[in-house]
Amino acid sequence: MKRIILLGDGMADEPLPELGSKTPLECARIPNMDRLAVSGELGMVRTVKEGFPPGSDVANMAVMGLDPSRYYTGRAPIEAVSMGVVLGEGDTAFRINLVTISRRDGTLFMEDYCSDHISTQEAGALIEDLKSIVQDMPGASMHPGIEYRHLLVLRGYDNPGLKTTPPHDITGEPVDAYLPNDELLMEIIRRSMALLENHAVNRSRLSRGLRPATALWPWGEGKAMRVPTLEQEYGITGAMISAVDLLKGLGKLRGMEVIEVPGATGWLDTNYEGKASSALEALGRHDLVYVHVEAPDEAGHSGSVEKKIQAIEDFDARIVGPVLEGLGRLGSPFRLLVMPDHPTPICKKTHTADPVPYILYDSGAPGKTPGRRFTEAHARATGVFVEEGSSMLARLIG
Repeated sequence: MKRIILLGDGMADEPLPELGSKTPLECARIPNMDRLAVSGELGMVRTVKEGFPPGSDVANMAVMGLDPSRYYTGRAPIEAVSMGVVLGEGDTAFRINLVTISRRDGTLFMEDYCSDHISTQEAGALIEDLKSIVQDMPGASMHPGIEYRHLLVLRGYDNPGLKTTPPHDITGEPVDAYLPNDELLMEIIRRSMALLENHAVNRSRLSRGLRPATALWPWGEGKAMRVPTLEQEYGITGAMISAVDLLKGLGKLRGMEVIEVPGATGWLDTNYEGKASSALEALGRHDLVYVHVEAPDEAGHSGSVEKKIQAIEDFDARIVGPVLEGLGRLGSPFRLLVMPDHPTPICKKTHTADPVPYILYDSGAPGKTPGRRFTEAHARATGVFVEEGSSMLARLIG
């Protein structure tokens, strides 16, 4: 029996006036997920446990069968695992975004949490130069990641009262109230702004009509994380396919093969076909394959209805459809879980902790409930509700 998880990050949403009080899922053309909703178990699941931040870290940990109350230490330590950065017992890792902060009437605003989805190549050049700003800070190091997502490690650092804020939570807002309450981190932000102000990469981006990366923004801090592997817990092997370090890190922590797909970006231009074909190929040597697509979440953070619907439709047509077709050719029994990790409502431009819809499909026992679609409303109407998101993996494995 093969098991597959197809996860569209942030697909769930809230009814929007501009869509006639419908959600993007309700308006999107998603024939493959709708077909699965007719034939599989359709319901709602709470992926963000009460008391935890509604982030992709907590939510995807739940989908991977990990209870955050037992294992969660922060987002950045997971990304550190993906980057091969080993954290010592007293070390703290931070996610650092390359952000666009603008000044209006003397006030600094968070213009863009991702600097117009700065390319990995441009970001890498900036991070290489930004490493110089921490050279006189003992135990501090920076590590380049993908697009706007990077890592800061502070060796032997501890600040129990530290408060940081995800930059995607404050898009368009003044930043003063959300700056970290730590002088070392504030100094890093100040130095980054000074270095980036007239950087050649930013001059080039401005000449092309793109937002510059004007600052580093630290958040998502935490200590090293330890979790059981899939083989230790369930006696199975798995593969992870994603463009982002967060999911790759979770995959490595779970002992999964992390498959690098050329052209996987985490945005609308990602290599969907490469992800789908890699997933089918990986099923030949693993019991479980997890395919993560970031684009719907990014579109939600940007507040673009059109891009979110496009991301959802691309996920259905270019991931769900080809994977189903390939599974049919394989002819082996399989179980399939399709879901978002959390909502990323267009109106809020950030994550919420609300439950999300899911489909659990078993090729050996397909049901038939005509008229159902994969939408938030149809999933709620079934009355099926899973309170503990971390139980979904065991249900998939059966």
